Amino acid sequence: MDQQFIQLLVNGIAVGSIIALAAVGLTLTYGILRLANFAHGDLMSLGAYCALTAERVLPTELGVLRIWVAIALGALLTIGVALLTERLIWSPMRDRRASSTTLIIISIGLALVLRNGIILLWGTANQRYQLPVVSALNIFGIRITQGRLLVVGLAIVAIVGLHYLLQQTKTGKAMRAVADNVDLARVSGINVERVVQWTWVIAAGLTAVGGGMYGLITAVRPDMGWFLILPMFAAVILGGIGNPYGAIAGAYVIGIAQELSTYFLPAEYKLAVALLLMVLVLFVRPQGIFRGTL
Repeated sequence: MDQQFIQLLVNGIAVGSIIALAAVGLTLTYGILRLANFAHGDLMSLGAYCALTAERVLPTELGVLRIWVAIALGALLTIGVALLTERLIWSPMRDRRASSTTLIIISIGLALVLRNGIILLWGTANQRYQLPVVSALNIFGIRITQGRLLVVGLAIVAIVGLHYLLQQTKTGKAMRAVADNVDLARVSGINVERVVQWTWVIAAGLTAVGGGMYGLITAVRPDMGWFLILPMFAAVILGGIGNPYGAIAGAYVIGIAQELSTYFLPAEYKLAVALLLMVLVLFVRPQGIFRGTL
């Protein structure tokens, strides 16, 4: 293996970490709410822009903590928007028992509203965090930027935290029960509406953090989340729809495959290679890498 191949592998791990956070949020909303949310990518963009704005207004005295505080604030603002859309759109649609097709069309419309709202507030130009320039680490000829290291590290922390939440907490167990059978969970005394709210908090929070971290390794632009929505769905389907652990595994497969494909093919084919890989795996395992359940 030459250095270029290893460099692409490292880049793929960083991209996979970002897709993993967003894909977990996407698979949770489907597994619990039965919602294939095409506005999920634009929530990611919103999180990145909110973090960008927060980073520029926070005092410089915070030093290196400023970007992390900014990403946290961006996630909180995005969670607020997600809860607002739940109150105004998704909850009324569930009460009316809207079909899956109707929900998909609404989510596409919401994606357009969010994206154009971002353009209205922040413009169309690419923007970057105002961070000091730090030289990349050179490990045996492989250049690893500190941004990519932070992205991978924070993704690992978030994934471990999600595992603890789902397996060890009362809220996580309630989410799993609702995902299995919402009617049985309701008659068992579980507050389904509270589970729904927590689902949006976790999904939007992880997605916004992913968007903020994506801004560390690339420019922040209005359509950044839209271009990642297909890799997100590919990761969710590849890993097993509704299974957060499968979404994480699928995200790393997709992210690494996309980056490694540029070793042999032009970068324009990255998305096609990732989707082709998804199709090939599904031919062998139609249910995905893991069974689709929390």
